[in-house]
Amino acid sequence: MDSVDHILTLAPALSVDFHDACDEAHRLASGERGVPDEDQLVADLSQVLLPGWDDEWLVLERERWDQLRLYALEALAQRFQSEGRHLSALQTSHAAVSIDPFRETPHRIAVEVHLAEGNVACAVKRYQDYRRLLQLELKVAPSPRLTRLVRDLTRT
Repeated sequence: MDSVDHILTLAPALSVDFHDACDEAHRLASGERGVPDEDQLVADLSQVLLPGWDDEWLVLERERWDQLRLYALEALAQRFQSEGRHLSALQTSHAAVSIDPFRETPHRIAVEVHLAEGNVACAVKRYQDYRRLLQLELKVAPSPRLTRLVRDLTRT
C-alpha cells in the first residue's frame, strides 16, 4: 500500500487477482490461445464478485463480470471440446451454467461433448432438462440449433 495525501492506493508491485482474471478472460473471449493455467482460470472465473456485499454500485459491476466470465468460460469449453478434452469441456460448461442457467451456449457445448463421447442418453437428458427448465421458467423452447443436435436421437 502507498499513501499519498491521506489516500491509500495499491503499490504498483501488487497484483490484484480480479484484474488478473479479467485480463485472462478478455484474452480467452477474444480468441487468444496462450492461457497459462486453465484449471486455475476456470476456478477464478467461477467466483462471484465481492460475495456478501450488497452495495448498489456492485449491481452493474457484477453484471459486467458475469458476462465476461460467461464468454471466457464458453470459449475455453469450446477449446477443450475441439481438443478432445471432454471432461474439462464438461466441467467448464457446468461452471458457465452455474452463472446463468438459462444461457443456451454452455448447455449446447455439454450436449455436443456428450455426443462426441458417444453418450447419447446423456446428451438427450441434458437437452430435456434444459428444455424443461426453459418451459417451466420462461415458457420458451431451446433454439432450433440445439434441438437439431438431438432431434433424430429421440425418434424410434
